[in-house]
Amino acid sequence: MKVLLLGGGGLLSGAAREAFLAAGHDVTVLTRGARELPSADRLSALRADRRDPAALARALSGKRFDFTADFLAYNGEDVAGLFAAPGFSPGRLAMISTGQVYLVTRGQKPPFKEGDADAPVIPEPARGTRDWDNWAYGMGKRAAEAGLLRLAGERGVKVLALRLPVVQGEADGLASRRLWAWLQRMQDGGPVLLPDGGSQPVRFVYAGDAAAALLRLAAGEGWPAGPALNLAQPGETTLKEFLEMAAACAGLKPGFVPVAGAELERAGLADTCAPYWSRWCSRLDPSAAFALGFKTRGPEEYLPGVVRAHLAGPPPAPHEGYARRAGELALAARLRAGGSA
Repeated sequence: MKVLLLGGGGLLSGAAREAFLAAGHDVTVLTRGARELPSADRLSALRADRRDPAALARALSGKRFDFTADFLAYNGEDVAGLFAAPGFSPGRLAMISTGQVYLVTRGQKPPFKEGDADAPVIPEPARGTRDWDNWAYGMGKRAAEAGLLRLAGERGVKVLALRLPVVQGEADGLASRRLWAWLQRMQDGGPVLLPDGGSQPVRFVYAGDAAAALLRLAAGEGWPAGPALNLAQPGETTLKEFLEMAAACAGLKPGFVPVAGAELERAGLADTCAPYWSRWCSRLDPSAAFALGFKTRGPEEYLPGVVRAHLAGPPPAPHEGYARRAGELALAARLRAGGSA
């Protein structure tokens, strides 16, 4: 099978590349070339910037594939540019979408089912805020999904938006560094602020399981009748439970300090100190995927290997929020003393 992966440097795209190669497929990765691909049989690269329509057309013109996984479609223009390449045939096409398509809607009741994305959207938040950044990302993905469905109808291409929550994986220490943000705080021996006591439910997906799902889709297995499909781990935990599992895998005993979200806001730390916390961490209901035969693992299965990989190969730079660590420690000290921010 000839497979095209649009994007080669991310956590999930890397897992998909390795999975398709291990299965014996011919894999072509379209990348800007910022990172060198590993040398492997059956692996080739196309160089182009996805946002440059002329470069994209030159790279894909006349190319034909059996299956395409698109990790780089962030808005409707990205989808239109892909289909504008003359003579390009993607075969079956799975676009990696996100649970944020639900988080920009009104009246949210997670965990979200696929049809919940049809709800009316919330107003645009103030620009220059974290809320606006997340809203723009979710709205862009909604536009990409809509453009994909419309153009697929015009071209007769079978397409799917595979909606994912936060992806966990061994290589994430060099990608988002979100899990590393927690591990680094646990390792430094200081108190670790836990927003709302860690009561927020969380639900992730393991990169290897998402890659396995793409393999099934490439083979035509489990393709749903609708235009979108959620994939996530089987159950939910609280944020505190997830972090306690990660700490146990690392042999650490962190000193968690519960803190109200309002306290973090007043201290200016709400946007920096706690990955996975806030209304912008999606929780997807994967029951439709499970009914089609897809399988995923829970954190008790994937976290030990993921944590080991993070500790064995820590990122060269800390998570960006760690620059505010002194402020976190000061707030934790005030809270432990019974004070206020």
